Amino acid sequence: MTLKKMLSPSMMCADFLRLGDELRTLEETRCEYLHIDIMDGVFVQNYTLGTDYIRKLHEATSLPLDIHLMITEPSRKIGWFDIRPGDYVSVHVEADDHLQRTLAAIRAAGGKTMAALNPATPLCAVEEVLPDLDGILVMTVNPGFAGQKLVPQTLDKIRRLRGMLDARGYTGTDIEVDGNVSFENAKLMSEAGANIFVAGTSSIFSKSGTTADNARRLREAVGN
Repeated sequence: MTLKKMLSPSMMCADFLRLGDELRTLEETRCEYLHIDIMDGVFVQNYTLGTDYIRKLHEATSLPLDIHLMITEPSRKIGWFDIRPGDYVSVHVEADDHLQRTLAAIRAAGGKTMAALNPATPLCAVEEVLPDLDGILVMTVNPGFAGQKLVPQTLDKIRRLRGMLDARGYTGTDIEVDGNVSFENAKLMSEAGANIFVAGTSSIFSKSGTTADNARRLREAVGN
């Protein structure tokens, strides 16, 4: 099964002073998702976007959101977020003692479920919840900050994950990648089996071109 290659621009990298223009451009270039990083300063040492930002984005655009929860105790906080049908919600396996229950809560709220794995977290951490997942997010940098270098061994991790999913019959399960998704790295990630690309300062919001031009270039890189 060939999965569609999709772009999910990281909105923490967008120009907040031109957010309306940025949203229109992302709509015009037919980006499939908007990636929303939620950080609480505990699970990762940074604060970023929040609950009101998600609600406002839903009011401003019809694009579905790709909500990445880098927070402690996510099971207690799913109800804080304006999750709508078509939205992806990813929860870190490292942060949740009751992952299956949290995934069920996301699905009950109308969202699509995704488990996120840090670079050092093994693939076996998601084996028991594969039936509950629409996608798996492979962090290709350690989470918390934009502008980091790719952790090189994560390319093989993507390849092994795609092989594991296909071998077990989960051919329709998405693999998302997040972290230094540059034009060059995106090509390698795509070849390894990723099909959703979180695009930030190294690609779609790079100062080397306009957002529209960068989106077209990134699609070419991932073979879409």
